[in-house]
Amino acid sequence: MKKIFRQLPVFIFATLFISCKNNNTPGKVNTGQVTEKTEREVWSKEKANAWYAAEPWPVGADYITSSAINQLEMWQAETFDPVSIDKELGYAEEIGMNTMRVYLHHLAWKLDKEGFKNRVNKFLEIADKHQIKPLFVFFYDCWNDTCQPGKQPEPKPGIHNSGWVQDPGKTVSTSDSSAMAMLEEYVKDILTTFKNDKRILLWDLYNEPGNSGYGNKSLPLLKSAFSWGRQVNPDQPLSAGVWALHLTDLNAWQLENSDVITYHNYSDEKVHQKWIDSFLLKTERPLICTEYMARTRGSKFENILPILKANKIGAVNWGLVSGKSNTIYAWDTPIANGGEPSVWFHDIFRKDGTPYKKEEVAFIKKLTTNK
Repeated sequence: MKKIFRQLPVFIFATLFISCKNNNTPGKVNTGQVTEKTEREVWSKEKANAWYAAEPWPVGADYITSSAINQLEMWQAETFDPVSIDKELGYAEEIGMNTMRVYLHHLAWKLDKEGFKNRVNKFLEIADKHQIKPLFVFFYDCWNDTCQPGKQPEPKPGIHNSGWVQDPGKTVSTSDSSAMAMLEEYVKDILTTFKNDKRILLWDLYNEPGNSGYGNKSLPLLKSAFSWGRQVNPDQPLSAGVWALHLTDLNAWQLENSDVITYHNYSDEKVHQKWIDSFLLKTERPLICTEYMARTRGSKFENILPILKANKIGAVNWGLVSGKSNTIYAWDTPIANGGEPSVWFHDIFRKDGTPYKKEEVAFIKKLTTNK
């Protein structure tokens, strides 16, 4: 996702961590339907670390089928593409990947609730066949702020994520109680259906809250999402990743209320290591980097993946297969004629399974398989 954060001095990291340590009461949201007492607490550090120790090192990619421009096209009945999913997760399995971060969308659920859940189950069947445990994302504040079900737009040539859509964005007003009730039903329906499913790694409740200029306006929905998740109390952990250090209120709340810590960093190895040392390791919880790898910004497999492995941090890069999302193009560097950039921004494979760079794929496989 496009990053709007600025790098801050190290003392800000310390301030952020101290703020989290001193805020020992998880945020509570009264939905009007249940009492606060029905919400479970944040997992203890001991429980979180025991969970992580039982899992293999999580390595994978943020994934959307190459045939889909956005989450709706991926999940709607007419364009759900299990053939491509099977083929593309096979590419991931071949290089030792064992997880995928996958975005859902409430409109696909609202349009066809049972069908949507059946398609999620089908995805899980295919992923399990390839020994991949995905993590699913509910809400996000990036890219186009309105959308509608049905036929999705065609990609705009050379423009990164030209058709990706927010959820809920401006399609739903979170100040509307009936809309919030619908979102609550959505989250709880999915979590309840799959709460004991061992094929799922974790639930990422909100991607990059505060992006697109929302700032603290995203905090109420973030708190609600965690409240709904705690009420369902799935076997899998709940999280929402830190991504922009200037969003101090959101960051403090996310770090204090996530069972395991997830984060995004598209910087080079020096900045990424500073994040790890300055505040992430101090949480004493499992760490999973759920977005990294933007080649033209200095975040590459060669310099970041070894750091993550050495620190026992899960590694989920943006992009698996080049497709309609156009994520081979950089965020702010469109190519008007749609020609292939000299250096891919994201993604690893072409549609036919040919690697963008053979040596890069060999490097990933070496670290994931210890060969």
